[in-house]
Amino acid sequence: MSKEILNLEPKVIWKHFYSLTQIPRPSKHEDKIQEFMVNFGNSLGLETFKDEVGNVIIRKPATPGMENRKGVVLQGHLDMVPQKNSDKKHDWTKDPIDALIDGEWVTADGTTLGADNGMGVAATMSVLEAKNMVHGPVEALFTCDEETGMTGAFGLKADVLKGDILINMDSEDEGELYIGCAGGTNANAEFTYTPEAVPAGLKAYNLSLTGLKGGHSGVDIPLQRGNSNKLLNRFLRSATAKFNLRLASVEGGSLRNAIPRESFATVVVPTDKAAEFEAAVPACFAVFKAELEKTEPFMTFKVEETNLPEKLIDQTTQMALMNAVYACPNGVMRWSDSMEGLVETSNNLAIVKSGNGTIKVLTLIRSSVDSAKEDLENMIESVFQSAGAKIHFDGQYPGWKPNTDSPILKAMSDIYNNKYGIVPKVTAIHAGLECGLLGGVYPNWDMISFGPTIRFPHSPDEKVNIESVQKFWDFTVETLKNIPKK
Repeated sequence: MSKEILNLEPKVIWKHFYSLTQIPRPSKHEDKIQEFMVNFGNSLGLETFKDEVGNVIIRKPATPGMENRKGVVLQGHLDMVPQKNSDKKHDWTKDPIDALIDGEWVTADGTTLGADNGMGVAATMSVLEAKNMVHGPVEALFTCDEETGMTGAFGLKADVLKGDILINMDSEDEGELYIGCAGGTNANAEFTYTPEAVPAGLKAYNLSLTGLKGGHSGVDIPLQRGNSNKLLNRFLRSATAKFNLRLASVEGGSLRNAIPRESFATVVVPTDKAAEFEAAVPACFAVFKAELEKTEPFMTFKVEETNLPEKLIDQTTQMALMNAVYACPNGVMRWSDSMEGLVETSNNLAIVKSGNGTIKVLTLIRSSVDSAKEDLENMIESVFQSAGAKIHFDGQYPGWKPNTDSPILKAMSDIYNNKYGIVPKVTAIHAGLECGLLGGVYPNWDMISFGPTIRFPHSPDEKVNIESVQKFWDFTVETLKNIPKK
């Protein structure tokens, strides 16, 4: 199972990636991986330390004759997104990841793989450990909590690192060089409801909409996959009008930066409408399947009778919630005018969760244009304010403005062309790379991002292309050998 990947080439990367799969490292639970990285650096006899927010920094001197090259900071994040299929038993704070080979790819058994950003971390570890590589001064910056708040990037001090060039190893298409990314904002809406007693003459049901693909809320947002929160709410709103449905609880999505794959609700309907309600679920499912036949082939929508709940959400709040979720923008809002095929602005309606008298609706707004991001914030604010919810925004992080005159971009483009006979694609990504924040702390840095080919990060379908890992490593070695002089 997991150990099969140790036989893949380049063994130097797969060895370290295997080690990473054995250490639980979901966001906010990174003590073990931080300790592992500190011990790794110390075992190599390199200057190693952890800063006050949890970033690990390791310094490796230049090889002989390369002392006159610009210093390079190789950067990746230690945490990963913990997602699993509903039928998979996995404790993210204790259990290792079971990686396996599937043809030309490495994936995981029912969970996220952690190639995002384990591949970048493993490559950097390989550089630090290498005895025969040629390179100038290298610093490894392993940031913490990138996936849920970019805590490490936010907390990095300006006097810690000495390098001139930042090479971020957290992008996901081999043969592409990234020179820009979107900024983001968290939208947090909250309804307060009055729990009401359950009237007589009702039957209760559990609804479950599952099996959607989900994925990264930036990278995969243009794939037009189903959003389980939007789909379930669509049915609930319709069923409220047709069957006098009352809502007891709702829960959908688990992470703000993952497209929601599963949503659940407990509802009640009048007994005399129960049979018609039960028939409405498969009828609605047939509509969803017809609309999303290509993108969501494994989607399921089930209804099961259950015991009556203790309380219901009051009708006024129920309708306000359903109308707001129905109206809330979701998905791609605008495509970029400057780069073909790049999303400019989007929103992911990530989480809807009720309990203890409140219902929280959390979204993640992304845009490479600040004014467009602000406009979408205002749009979402108006939806939830009109519905009577409280809403606030936090977690704002800046985008990374492309610099087409970047010296490291020219150098790496030439290196790739000379090595493979192909000019790499230069682009930006609709995701929150840490470069925007890090460049604010170190404005002198010349920045670029690249990586192997990874598909469907932030979902249990995550996989990394084996052949691309070899090219990623070879390109890394050649790049460090040819870093510009000071």
